[in-house]
Amino acid sequence: MKRRFTISVLTALMIMALISGVFAGPAPVRIEGAKPISGIGYYDQAGTCTDDEGLRASYVLRMTGSLDGCQYVFIETSQCRPGGAYYESGTETFVGSYEGQRGSFRTNYVFTAKYADCPNFAGEVEGRCQHPFEQNSGKGVFEGIKEARLDMRDDVGAGNFPYRGHILF
Repeated sequence: MKRRFTISVLTALMIMALISGVFAGPAPVRIEGAKPISGIGYYDQAGTCTDDEGLRASYVLRMTGSLDGCQYVFIETSQCRPGGAYYESGTETFVGSYEGQRGSFRTNYVFTAKYADCPNFAGEVEGRCQHPFEQNSGKGVFEGIKEARLDMRDDVGAGNFPYRGHILF
């Protein structure tokens, strides 16, 4: 009985440590000469984002701030774990503008979150995602990007997705 209790406590502590590591992951690295980007993403209202690049997207975010446009998300893998931990990965295509100039780029992203009811995506406790830009995917203003990344941390209370990151031309 005592051994079973000890194993249960150690298992719970290990799960909490792993989840804490996911949510307290690294902040974006500052790169010499890179321009900072920041803003807020929102779920798109039907009909706002209609670019051909978004056909068959799993969902769409309307981006404001440094990046002004539409981010089309294509989920490739997703998994709920016991205890409400969620993992998702895939690709994205952003179509919009930066400093008043049009362009597009692609990212490969990873999203992790904690839900009270993960299978039904109800009761999000916390979520964050990392979006490194895909090399040589930039068009228009984003053509020739040497390095770029944006990170989001869900604002669960407000229902939006503040982002920050950098672009190095």
